[in-house]
Amino acid sequence: MIRPLVLKSVSIIAVAALLSACANSTDEAGANTSTAEVRAPGTVDPSIWPKVESPVGLDEAMESRITDIMAQMTLAQKVGQIIQADIGSITPEDLKTYPLGSILNGGNSAPNGDNRSPASAWVELADEFYEASKEAYGESFFIPMIWGTDAVHGHNNVPGATVFPHNIGLGATRNPALLGKIGAITAQEIRVGAQEWTFAPTLAVVRDDRWGRTYEGYSENPEVTASYAGELIRGIQGDVGSSDWLTGDHVIATAKHFLADGGTNQGRDQGDSIETEEEIRDIHGAGYPPALEAGVQSVMASFSSWQGEKLTGHKGLLTDVLKGQMGFDGFIVGDWNAHGQLDSCTNTDCPEALHAGLDMFMAPDSWRGLYETTLKQAEGGEIDLARLDDAVRRILRVKLRAGLFEAGKPSTRGVAGQYDLLQDPESKAVARQAVRESLVLLKNDGVLPLSNDATIVVAGDGVDNIGKQSGGWTLSWQGTGNENSDFPGGSSFLDGIERHLSNGSGKVIQTDESGSYTGNPTVAVVVFGEDPYAEFKGDIDTLAYKPGDDSDLDLLKKFQADGIPTVAIFLSGRPMWMNRELNASNAFVAAWLPGSEGGYAMDVLFGQTDDGAAVDFKGTLSYSWPRTAIQTPLNYDDENYDPLFAYGYGLSYANAKVVGTLPEDAGVELSQKNESSFFKAGKAVFPWEMVVGDASGKTTVKTSKAESPAGNVKIFSADDGVQENIRTLEFTGPGRFEVRGTPIDLRRQNTGDMAIYLRIRPETTTGNNSVRLGLDCGGTNCSVDNRLSTILQNTKVGEWAEVSVKLSCMGDPSGMEYVSAPVLMESDGSAKFSISDVRLVANEGQAVCLN
Repeated sequence: MIRPLVLKSVSIIAVAALLSACANSTDEAGANTSTAEVRAPGTVDPSIWPKVESPVGLDEAMESRITDIMAQMTLAQKVGQIIQADIGSITPEDLKTYPLGSILNGGNSAPNGDNRSPASAWVELADEFYEASKEAYGESFFIPMIWGTDAVHGHNNVPGATVFPHNIGLGATRNPALLGKIGAITAQEIRVGAQEWTFAPTLAVVRDDRWGRTYEGYSENPEVTASYAGELIRGIQGDVGSSDWLTGDHVIATAKHFLADGGTNQGRDQGDSIETEEEIRDIHGAGYPPALEAGVQSVMASFSSWQGEKLTGHKGLLTDVLKGQMGFDGFIVGDWNAHGQLDSCTNTDCPEALHAGLDMFMAPDSWRGLYETTLKQAEGGEIDLARLDDAVRRILRVKLRAGLFEAGKPSTRGVAGQYDLLQDPESKAVARQAVRESLVLLKNDGVLPLSNDATIVVAGDGVDNIGKQSGGWTLSWQGTGNENSDFPGGSSFLDGIERHLSNGSGKVIQTDESGSYTGNPTVAVVVFGEDPYAEFKGDIDTLAYKPGDDSDLDLLKKFQADGIPTVAIFLSGRPMWMNRELNASNAFVAAWLPGSEGGYAMDVLFGQTDDGAAVDFKGTLSYSWPRTAIQTPLNYDDENYDPLFAYGYGLSYANAKVVGTLPEDAGVELSQKNESSFFKAGKAVFPWEMVVGDASGKTTVKTSKAESPAGNVKIFSADDGVQENIRTLEFTGPGRFEVRGTPIDLRRQNTGDMAIYLRIRPETTTGNNSVRLGLDCGGTNCSVDNRLSTILQNTKVGEWAEVSVKLSCMGDPSGMEYVSAPVLMESDGSAKFSISDVRLVANEGQAVCLN
């Protein structure tokens, strides 16, 4: 099969790094590209990596100034510089006592704990932290703190800011210049909110689409990532040598996650890449040489491992390769408590990461303990003070380059507080261009382009849902719970349809929840797809779309049965097996996650912009589209490459093709119910859902925080090693928590002596006296009288307990034919505890009864 050519506008150094197949030669960057000798797993040969000359260079006067500053610093102040705290866990008052070098706002952190805080609240808080950090240093001298933010597809933290398509969509544009513009706009909008550092761009080259962060990668092809990296860094930071480099409208960029986060085995988030050193260099390292050439000032170490060793503690890659061979002179920051995942470390104790080359610990909620422990270790000789000084020097170097020492209060810097820039027409125009160019037309049997005079029936839960079309990392970490009103000036697909029909005689017909409608539509537009997710919560086992839930397919088939030509618009963070949906539609558009201006996708589907200019599909697949749900990993350079739609595929009005009827064998059972795993990683496992209730009714839990109607039961996400991977339940009166869904038959499991396993942790020393466990089988044959209180009261606060409770202790087998809630917890009074894992397990002697 002929594979389409991809854009080649990569830097000389990046190309040299990629051409590693040239045996026994030295590339233009000076790296020996011969096959490295066999080495022990996880060890590196720095000489085979490309050499990169920093375009900035060390300034003698600046280095002398850093030496003078460090001579005035106490050991406590040096330790403070290498620690970063989250604004959800530190206050300006804390910063007066603890001289930390940095703060961040994690995905769910915002001023006043409100993810919908306006930009003005961000500016006010930035000033408060700045003034507090000045007070911490007194009159002698002052080192400004630096604020990092996850602005990963625009400044996605602030309502009204421009939310661009996620990277998977930008990869489909093959337009590096557009990426530079997006980087510049994002930086400017960050500056409006008075921050100066973004944790972007992501340079992951994703090789297994089951990964929950697939949409954060531009492509499975490293050349695409390499072609974008430099443009993005220059857009975000400005050009090295220019008067506004790192200042003015620009901010500090972060190349992440170093390294091979997109190459983990089975696509598992924070997993292990088992590829060779040459493979991680040529594939996953492709974006770093051009990023370094463009002067990127920070690099984030990956959560993941390479050949069994966590990258956060990998001296060979962090120090010997990145800082040594590749010449990086900025600083390396960790990910969210990632240092605590090293075998020898905890979140509050990890000199190993510092010694490996980490310069700044991201210690969002562990900062206080880490600061105190690290200071003691530095005073006691456990930490190499030369390594500590090097880390501090690197951080100060970047702060000086960014002009922070002379910048004054954040609110006085550049465009800070110019809130009208968040609705700048030119920025919106770039976002709309990105949306139009990112769309990939997979199928068109003549139904597109649409007519302004058409009668269009619209359906699907994505047709008027800007939150869904924006995906994860939008106003919150997971991007859930957002409404259209959270995106002032934004545009849904329905908005786009109505805008075009207003230019003709067409009209819109709405459907109800069942898909029913009245009238005589000439065409149907159905917008549907994945619900928002981020990181490990998006990890999946196969590429099947919503296995066991055919509601979207049924909607398409309904219109098909009614004889209405149907356009399917699919929102997703990755390619998925969609053969049935493709067969049930006359046109199929992969719209990815287009962001706040997603309604302008309809320009392409109508074939014209508002001013009547013709517009065609331009997007082509930057990821291969699978033939079956289990065809993964699937990449353009596979030896036996056989996708459904190849890398680079994309139809247009000028380049039409008949797709035909596709086989509907997914390669895996799609109707299989999940009868064994109920709660994991902070969420109910599909198709189950979480419900909290009291005497006033029930509330389905769809966001990170929820409560029962009368407020007796509160549930919220919490962290245990990684973000939001557990849930905490707080009872203030009679209430219940359920994992509920379509009834399942557990009679066989009951007679087979199966048990409900759960991992539970008390969060208080008081209460927890009447917590009970059971299940709901729709009658009186099941009980809720297994006393979890026994476990909670005999476990120390903050420690996890594991317990398996026999199904037979919850009712007779005959009564478990229709179990609608396999997990049911009740309390009559006050209680507070967390859960992390609930599933059905075999009783191997560990199961008990608690009644």
